[in-house]
Amino acid sequence: MTTEPGSLELAVRTEIAAAEKPDRPIRRMLRRARAWVSRHPRLELAYRIAVAVVGGVLTVGGLVLVPLPGPGWLVVFLGLAVLGTEFHWARRISAWLKRMLDRFWTWWRARRARNAAAKADRKVAA
Repeated sequence: MTTEPGSLELAVRTEIAAAEKPDRPIRRMLRRARAWVSRHPRLELAYRIAVAVVGGVLTVGGLVLVPLPGPGWLVVFLGLAVLGTEFHWARRISAWLKRMLDRFWTWWRARRARNAAAKADRKVAA
């Protein structure tokens, strides 16, 4: 892997796009399993409750971890991904959060570039 700025970001985005393709074998297997659960009403209710509990715990736990060192946002997104398998509102929130986080990192990189350029200008002027 190259050490160019942005190459890691590009690699991660490419891997995420590839993993989200619906024709992946694991996704096909999960769709079949979910279809089987759908045919059993009691099991479906238990499954939805389990997804809500696990996803909720992960999301709330991730939010608690955000100000601490560690993978807080990763856990939040994992919790929303779990919730998003059953609840449309969670998919919408997850997509919105991803857009806001991407916007933040774009702003942050631009800010750092401006600060670096200003610092270089001050060195040249001195």
